[in-house]
Amino acid sequence: MFLLTLALAVLVGVTLGLFGGGGSILTVPLLIYVAGLETKEAIATSLVVVGITSIGALVTHARAGRVRWRTGLVFGATAMVGAYIGGRLGPLVPDTVLLVGFALMMLATSIAMIRGRRDMAAREEGEHHVALVLLEGVVVGLVTGIVGAGGGFLVVPALVLLGGLPMAVAVGTSLLVIAMKSFAALAGYLSAVQIDWRLALAVTALALLGSVIGGRLAGTIDPDRLRRGFGVFVLGMAVFVLAQTGLAS
Repeated sequence: MFLLTLALAVLVGVTLGLFGGGGSILTVPLLIYVAGLETKEAIATSLVVVGITSIGALVTHARAGRVRWRTGLVFGATAMVGAYIGGRLGPLVPDTVLLVGFALMMLATSIAMIRGRRDMAAREEGEHHVALVLLEGVVVGLVTGIVGAGGGFLVVPALVLLGGLPMAVAVGTSLLVIAMKSFAALAGYLSAVQIDWRLALAVTALALLGSVIGGRLAGTIDPDRLRRGFGVFVLGMAVFVLAQTGLAS
């Protein structure tokens, strides 16, 4: 199972590099159902993996000029506040509630990916809404801290619709936000959860490799087909997680 965990970690990195999100959607189930970690330990470990992997993918996007640093740092700073609070609250929440919350996040992700973002593209150059960007930063960070979801699928739309960024730039910038709030949430979780650092660093190393691949593939694969395929996959994962909790039966 350890080798399978490492192999699948590459997929986590590829997903982050391609979409600017989705890494934790795959990492948490991977760590629970393949690596055999407890829910809270899996969430905390995923924050390590996704945080570091996002930095790796960020470098690739930054070199291509697809990162808006000022916007990302402002959004990320507010997200860190919510993420730390969520990280302190997460260990207090029952495991089943965490898993159900995580599965619901996966369902929202799958719907967003399958439906696409046609309306976002039309509004890429629209008006900036700074207050809304800051508010959503806190909310997305809180979600990240509690259920361990990086929230890239929420960050990217916020950066496009509220921050006025082009889609490609929003994907790259979202990686900066994800990294910042993942580490803030991790700081909250470490007050109550122990991490197997050998496993965490091994998974991170393979995910980093995948993030470089994903970053280079970005823009070379038909984005609509890839997005819909990923959405269907995440939908299946969400149903699986709900079934494991007994709520989908």
